[in-house]
Amino acid sequence: MDSSSHIDTLQDFLLDAQVLLTQSQECLQHLELIANDPDACLCLNRALQTLARRAGTLGLLEVAHYASALHQLLAPACEQQCLSPLALRTLNACLTLLAWQLELIDLQTGSLSLDTCEQVALLNKLAVVLDQPFSQTCAPGTEKGPDCVHKYGTVPAGPTGKKDGNGH
Repeated sequence: MDSSSHIDTLQDFLLDAQVLLTQSQECLQHLELIANDPDACLCLNRALQTLARRAGTLGLLEVAHYASALHQLLAPACEQQCLSPLALRTLNACLTLLAWQLELIDLQTGSLSLDTCEQVALLNKLAVVLDQPFSQTCAPGTEKGPDCVHKYGTVPAGPTGKKDGNGH
């Protein structure tokens, strides 16, 4: 793929990603109005799952992993109808970070030059609020002072809930 085609593909993805992010935010607003609405939960989970799959296909692993992890945390909480107001506020913070990440993707390289510690912290907070197991931490030997370098594996392609090859 030449560089022009790569940039076009990334730009197309970013447009689609913004639509999916907006859809996720609208579902969140719906959940704030109508607690644990199954349709809003389904919509939110599908949007995050689609975003994760599309990002993974393009090799945008930070975004893919984050969207997939959000989906994996939310799916059981939606099924159990246990999204509290605190969980929704935490999810809002997670979606805000996702929006920021999408804005910072380098169109030339497709890379996102950010440490993942804020992402990990928000996912851990969401897991605690949802009372869901989540053990994503920096891999041994990858901590660099206040920052960490987190290597990602593949992103699950479907709603299997299976973790990737790195235990995520």
